[in-house]
Amino acid sequence: MSTSPPLNEKSDPVVERPHHAHRHTSHMDAETRAIANADAKLSNPLRGIPHDRLMADVEIFAQERGLTHLLPELKKGALVAQDSTCHDRLDIFTDEDKRILTEEVTHKWRQTPTLYYMVVMSSLAAAVQGMDEAVINGAQILYPAQFGIGDSNSKRDSWLVGLINSAPYLCCATISCWLTHPLNHYLGRKKTIFVTCMISFLTCIWSGLTNTWWHLFIARFFLGFGIGPKSATVPVYTAECSPAPIRGALVMMWQMWTAFGIALGDLIDLVFYFIPDTPGVTGLNWRLMLGSAGVPGLIVCMQVLFAPESPRWLISKGRYEDAFNELCRLRFSRVQAARDLYYIHVLLEAENEMKKGRNRVVEMFTIPRNRHAALASWVVMFGQQFCGVNVIAYYSSNIFLASGFSQVAALASSLGFGALNWLFALPAVFTIDTYGRRNLLLFTFPCMAICLLITGFSFWSTSETGRVAGVSIGIYLFAIFYSPGEGPVPFTYSAEAFPLYIRDLGMSFATATTWFWNFVLSITWPSLILAFKPQGAFGWYAAWCCILWVLILLFVRETKGKTLEELDQVFAVPLGTHAAYGLRQIPYGIKKFVLFQNPVAEELYQMESESEVSSTAGDEKARREVKEDLENANA
Repeated sequence: MSTSPPLNEKSDPVVERPHHAHRHTSHMDAETRAIANADAKLSNPLRGIPHDRLMADVEIFAQERGLTHLLPELKKGALVAQDSTCHDRLDIFTDEDKRILTEEVTHKWRQTPTLYYMVVMSSLAAAVQGMDEAVINGAQILYPAQFGIGDSNSKRDSWLVGLINSAPYLCCATISCWLTHPLNHYLGRKKTIFVTCMISFLTCIWSGLTNTWWHLFIARFFLGFGIGPKSATVPVYTAECSPAPIRGALVMMWQMWTAFGIALGDLIDLVFYFIPDTPGVTGLNWRLMLGSAGVPGLIVCMQVLFAPESPRWLISKGRYEDAFNELCRLRFSRVQAARDLYYIHVLLEAENEMKKGRNRVVEMFTIPRNRHAALASWVVMFGQQFCGVNVIAYYSSNIFLASGFSQVAALASSLGFGALNWLFALPAVFTIDTYGRRNLLLFTFPCMAICLLITGFSFWSTSETGRVAGVSIGIYLFAIFYSPGEGPVPFTYSAEAFPLYIRDLGMSFATATTWFWNFVLSITWPSLILAFKPQGAFGWYAAWCCILWVLILLFVRETKGKTLEELDQVFAVPLGTHAAYGLRQIPYGIKKFVLFQNPVAEELYQMESESEVSSTAGDEKARREVKEDLENANA
């Protein structure tokens, strides 16, 4: 399917409305409308298909895939996949079918033991991710002196410590993230998770056995082969195994349990600090810190052997019988399994058709709708690093030491940061859909900037008690503001901003962005704090929080509660128009939140409703046809 060259972006004039409310009518260009049509088809490829044709398609599907013994369940499943409420109106469904399909919505957290087994495994895999990132925080106050790179006033030593700490993320940004697709393509989700967790286990043990700084760098670089693909695979695996009503909440748990892993890693650092050396082993405490992070990865390796494979991956490989069996493990009834099997099949067929003849990489940046999504995703992913959070996650022990804490107190204080980071990530499951992605970011970034300034400026205090208190308060408040905002938003936002036909590429781009800047931040912090001192270093990231607030105001669009068709229209608004809207929000915010006035909110988008009307009419027509055909068949 060929596409025309990208159209020039033109800003529509802002029309003055009553009560001074601006409204921008989102007229989509030809390319964006084509994307919207593609998204509409991909959102439900069965929409509007007449009953007779749908049943004929199911019979052909069953014959071609060797599933004729499942034909009754497949026919029921196809009807429910087309219209999720049809089981209430059609006699083809038994009372048991109706009960299970109804409870799927009314009791959405009532799921099979196998599904919750998969959720526990995925959560532990996320914790492995957090532990891999956190244990170096405590180890780095011990190993540099043993390896001869512990001079805090040496530029060379500062760069080497930063290089060792950032080694996994260098691997993620340059190599391992780009291995995600081939690993998943050839091995599947389960085996990819097994391989990456096994790599995490082996490289963590390897890190604990090193005796030179360059050997530790190599071991941690190879740890990146476990971190990168796992971070992209586990959320996808969770989404592909989960039923639709709870899919979003389960995918959100990746960030929450990664934060838990960071807290657990900080706890392990504190526990193992007190272990003394043994004859022939120097630095046993930091070796155990690094090695212990691999133990949960080994547990996941054993868990994943008994977990179901992703049904979507099995279907993509033509293994329909295996996919149905796995779906039966994940769902309560065979009708649910047949519904998901047939729906995944037609969705994959539609996706493959959409991808034919398109250069998706080029279209991600040449078509304005896609380019706007890529820019917004880049801003939030870049911001997740340059807000300064991983400076604290990776170097909080050193920061607390510099403020006057003892080594034990510094490790305990780092545990406090990890615990707050996790605890305040829990409400994010609710706040992200209540207040919106953009609003959360616009509120929390100024607060994070203030917290970083408090932390940095506290180092000017001549009183050790005041310095320690200021640093602790600044870091802990930073965790409280980061966790419900810039913590969960970037991955959620990037997953929904791109149109469906390039969503996998868009997520790869977003993931590589965050790992690259993670590497930059972690390698430069030791030399940055040496050159700028703590006051200047924290001021640097406070300034970036202010810059990112402006970038979010101008270029990040709200996606909360939008359908696929509405998202296409939101991202079709020209860049200049949206930036001007963002600037006009500044006086509105001052009037509302500073002067406590009640100004009228500006409405930027006036959605084109034709496609929604037509799709709704199509749904109603399809429902009437199904009912009439069944009544005729019964007669």
